[in-house]
Amino acid sequence: MTKSRVLVIDDEQLNLLIIEEFLADEQLDLDLQVDPLRAWDRLQGNEGAYSLVILDRMMPKLDGLNFLRQMKEHPGLADIPVIMQTAAAAPEQVREGLQAGAYYYLIKPYEPEALISIVRGALDDYRVRRALRRLSRRYEDAQKLLQAAEYRFASLQEINKLLPVLAGLAPNPGAVASGLSDLMVNAIEHGNLGITYQEKAQLKMDGVWEKEIERRRTLPEYRERFATVRVERLPDRLQFTVSDQGEGFDWQRYLEFDPARAFDPNGRGIAMARTMSFPDLRYLGKGNVVVASVTNE
Repeated sequence: MTKSRVLVIDDEQLNLLIIEEFLADEQLDLDLQVDPLRAWDRLQGNEGAYSLVILDRMMPKLDGLNFLRQMKEHPGLADIPVIMQTAAAAPEQVREGLQAGAYYYLIKPYEPEALISIVRGALDDYRVRRALRRLSRRYEDAQKLLQAAEYRFASLQEINKLLPVLAGLAPNPGAVASGLSDLMVNAIEHGNLGITYQEKAQLKMDGVWEKEIERRRTLPEYRERFATVRVERLPDRLQFTVSDQGEGFDWQRYLEFDPARAFDPNGRGIAMARTMSFPDLRYLGKGNVVVASVTNE
């Protein structure tokens, strides 16, 4: 199996050695860099080589926040997930990092299990988004003809089949796929299957989240449930409506980044979808219907 290449940047050599030890049993090719300027040159000079960046926030020459912002402004690097690790734990600092595009925010010191769980999640997300972009390009010409469609889905596997078709309709398939995936997964796990925020956090840490979803889908009270996604090409926008058969949730608290949840392995999906994917994202009623739009241009 090909190892994922991970760029790790920290101006303290000891911190690099700790991260290397924490990730020693993972199938990773770690590129450890103590100089952020040299790391930036390596990132630009090896475009497409790295699947993840682990980045210290407070560094001389080029601090982590500006490093992250440079990545997000670079077309070839913007999609690489970034885990920011730092001792800067004030709520406004956490919010600033997440809003700049950090995939996760780790406060030093942290346990090996926390880093491993987050690294695995970030790499899985990156692999899925790369596959979706490749698939969506295959359907690009035919999808320009579509005006409206509605699909049913009930599993993570069905979501993965639908995402290339749906995201390929948008001008920026990669960004739409990421946000739409979060909304559709929420419809299954939280909506139809009743997995709570706390339960998902523990399932993610234990590495059994997908197994629990499949287990619950077999239970009598859930096995007939499904969600729907409707896509409409309107004159000025592409609109997605995702609906589930659950009891709804307190969606208002998840629309914005909350520093209090910054260190959990979940809880950022809706805020990320609203910030990175859909300029217009609205939940209706009790929260089991969400409407997300992106411009046609």
